[in-house]
Amino acid sequence: MAERLCIIIPCHNESACILNVLKDLRTFQPDARFVVVNDCSTDDTARLVAEDGSAVLLNLPVNLGVGAAVQTGFLYALENGFDCAVKFDGDGQHSAQTIDSLLEPLRNGEADLVIGSRFLTHDGFQSTVLRRMGISFFRLLCRLLTKRTITDNTSGFRAYNHEALAFASVHYPSFDYPEPEEVVLMGRNGFRLKEVPIVMHERKGGRSSLSSPVNSIYYMLKVSLAMVFAAIRPRFKGRAGK
Repeated sequence: MAERLCIIIPCHNESACILNVLKDLRTFQPDARFVVVNDCSTDDTARLVAEDGSAVLLNLPVNLGVGAAVQTGFLYALENGFDCAVKFDGDGQHSAQTIDSLLEPLRNGEADLVIGSRFLTHDGFQSTVLRRMGISFFRLLCRLLTKRTITDNTSGFRAYNHEALAFASVHYPSFDYPEPEEVVLMGRNGFRLKEVPIVMHERKGGRSSLSSPVNSIYYMLKVSLAMVFAAIRPRFKGRAGK
């Protein structure tokens, strides 16, 4: 039986990028189901996706943040019987051409969650100096909390097998910046994590939520606390919380 793949694309005001993102996905993953979770965008994101017609469009009634948007996609994938899922940004930073590389460790049974890292080969867009400093801090904090090294804790380009998908649909961190916390949460609950090298591109349009110094400081503090709390909380009974 052919693998059923769901590609989840959380979006908030990505009208400048989303059509090119969908075109890229259709080129390299034509058999996958594309699910755009529109987190109450105030621009033309929802209209453009609806007119394009190549993706399922899920419109959230209020702006809940990327964590809740991604979890909505996980619930859709689980309830519709998909074998695995890929989280793919709607801002043009990820390349659909590398999705198969991300899925390979899942298909080979080597991992439950695969993270695309821009820092294994240092090719492509490496982000700004300040953000790289923040990523280095999260790498150190993750190592202290989990005894493992993840080079790109903030990467949103991730693949999940069915077991990881079921767990994330219940326990995914549903706040603004979930990726580093998810690494700790998944590791603490026995999931096998693996990084693969990928090339990221600079954002093609729109505006990052971390574009101001105040938001960046808030992000660092909030994510650091979330990672610590994820490390000290009891493990869940059963990976899917059952």
